Parts: sequence; C-alpha cells; structure tokens
Amino acid sequence: MTLFSVADPAPPADVRDADFALAERHRPVLMLDQAEPAPPLAMGYSVVREAQKSPSSKFRLTPPDRGAVIEYAIWHDWDIQHLYDLEHVWVHLDRRGDVIRVEGSMHGMRVSIDDGSGLPEMRNGRPVLYVEPGKHALWGVSRIMQSMSGSKIAEMCGREAGAGGIHAGNAFAEAGAWSASVGEHRLARLAMKRAAFVPRFAFVTAEEPVLMPWKTLEAWIPERMKALIAALPGRVPHLAAVFLDCGDTLIDEATEVKKPGSEVVVQAEEIPFAMDAVRTLHGLGYRLALVADGPRETFENMLKPRGIWDLMECHAISGDVGENKPSPKMFSAALAGLGLGDGDRSRIIMVGNNLARDIRGANDFGLISLFVGWSKRRTHVPADASEEPHFRIDRLDQLVSRIEAIELCLPVRENEHV
Repeated sequence: MTLFSVADPAPPADVRDADFALAERHRPVLMLDQAEPAPPLAMGYSVVREAQKSPSSKFRLTPPDRGAVIEYAIWHDWDIQHLYDLEHVWVHLDRRGDVIRVEGSMHGMRVSIDDGSGLPEMRNGRPVLYVEPGKHALWGVSRIMQSMSGSKIAEMCGREAGAGGIHAGNAFAEAGAWSASVGEHRLARLAMKRAAFVPRFAFVTAEEPVLMPWKTLEAWIPERMKALIAALPGRVPHLAAVFLDCGDTLIDEATEVKKPGSEVVVQAEEIPFAMDAVRTLHGLGYRLALVADGPRETFENMLKPRGIWDLMECHAISGDVGENKPSPKMFSAALAGLGLGDGDRSRIIMVGNNLARDIRGANDFGLISLFVGWSKRRTHVPADASEEPHFRIDRLDQLVSRIEAIELCLPVRENEHV
C-alpha cells in the first residue's frame, strides 16, 4: 500500500544556473524496491567549494583541493517509521570535475558508498544508489544491503512500521516550524502501520525527483509538513471516539457504598488496570465520552478524584438524559456532545459490561461494540443477535491493545487513501 501524499504545496520549479547544471550532471540515480510505499519527491542541492558545515545536515564538508562537494538532500514525505524523511548524498569532485568519491546517509551516519572499486556504479557521471526499502538509507550494492541488513529492514518495514509517529528530531521541528498533537501522531503511526510491507529486494529506477537549490527545498519543507499533518484526519481511517460505561467496566460495582436513602455511589474500588487504560487512551489522542446509567453525582464521585472525569470530553449520563441505555437518546447525547454526526457512528467503539444495555444499544445505534467480561455479576450469554458484541475482552489491561487493533483494521471510506 502506498503512503498518501498531498498535491499542494507541490515542489517548486527548478532554478537553472551553473550550479544547477553541475548538480544535474551528477545527480544520483535512485533505485527503489518494487514494494516501496514512499518514493522521493524532491532533491535539494548545494555546491560546496570551501570547507564548511553542511548546509542541510549535521556534518562538516571538506572539498578536495580546488574541487567541490555537491550535497544532495533527498526528500521523502514518509519513512516507514515516521512522517518526514530527509536523506543525503555527497558527491566529491576533483579539480577536473571528475567524481572521486560518493557518500550517503545511513541511519544518522555518513558512509562511503562504493561497489568495491572505490565508487558505486556510475551512469554517465551519475552514481547509482540503492535506496533501503522503507527507511531510505543509501547503499552501493543491493545484494550487500540484503545480506547484511535484510532481516532488520524487513522487521522495520513490518512489525516496527510506524514506531516514530511524526518525526520531531530534526532542525525544522526543533525550531517550531510545525507542531503536532498526540492524536496526529497516532494517525501518522496508523498510516505507516497500514502501509507495512515485505521488501522484495528487487529494484527499479525511481522517477526523478524535482531538482532545486537547497534554499528552495528548505523553504518548502515546513509548508509541506503542515499540509501532510493537516491531511491526516481525512486520509487515515481512524476511530472518531471511544464511549465508556462505568459500573463493572471501570468501577467494581460489588464494592459500591451508596449515600443512605439514595442511588448515589460515594465510594467504590476501581477495576484493576481500568484507570490506567483510560489514561493511556487519552494520552494516545482518542476522544473519550462517558456513556453511563445512574445519577451524575455517582460518576463525579467515582471519576473526579481519580483524575478521569476531565479526560472525557463528554458525559452522557442517564440521570441527565432521562433514559437508560439501550435508549438511542444516550448515544445521541454523546455523539452531539463530541460534535460528531451520524456518519461517524461506524467509527465509534462502545465499551461496556452489560449485554442488554451497552452492547445492544451500541449495535442498534450502529456503533462498534466491545464487551468487558471482567465482572460475573451479569450474564455473559447474549439473549439474541442484538446482544452479540463485535469484540470482547476479559481484563482491562487488554483494552488499549484491542482498541488499537480494531482501529488498524477499519475499512477505508470514500475519499480516504493511506
């Protein structure tokens, strides 16, 4: 699956001068794995003729005597583990203009690239470089790449895809050129997890990325990143919200102590791992709503002291709504409280322990139902098909991973493409 791109802002037009002609003459020929989901889009160049710090990387450049180093900064929107990728190639020219050395970036390092002859394969003055699948480190010989690092590359492109979210350890992000919420980081990880692939280690020549001066690329990258981040919610299938019941879902009803003469709970124990799960979901950027039956005071007593109440954007409580679950009014109240519409129902999970109320209500309303079977106080046997949950867990330490797995498998809707 190809990772999504955006049309605007497009890479700017090239600027043609003597340095452009030199950079064009020696620009790398990039060889991509046939399964590569994120091809290079732009290539910025700098021609360095005196020793100095690299214009676009952390390294220092020292050209040959009366020669030059052409630094190429190669932009991919995505690395398979993070959104943002800038790789580098350095082509060293002697005083006659001949290529005498080629270096490339490799996982934060700067390494010499050759095929055993001192140079990589050359095509009319252009080095031929093999782009590591998913990660885009640069190699001179594909079979050496596969034999030395093939298993690790496959792991990064598969199980470890999406590990980094939106890349923050670059000069642009560190200077505040863009920002990202925890939810946007989650969506970026989702996009990459959905694009996980098995490298083929069979390579084809990449389409030539647009060549431009580094200063032009440098000015373009922040706007590009802002556009990519802004596009995430509309391009990556994701959960719109998580609705949570309380009694025997987060709080152990068997331990409840009620205010004399009322149904208001003043004290109860939490179910093991429940509050940590809610905190983790919030920390991952999921939008949370309480959808629970009982008086408001009960849930304030249970959730506010534990710091959970304010993690929920909306509180749809039967004491306020006037009806208990499975009434659609309860779910409509939560939907409205989050500013969501009917088209979002299929992307909302209802988490609860009561088949007749939580699960049936969620199913009838068109939500994804997740049954929590921790408590044995109520039946675990559905009365009919309307009470059959879509998913089930038995412990609350399973909640986050199950929700993440459900989200990863959501179908692509119209206008979505990751």
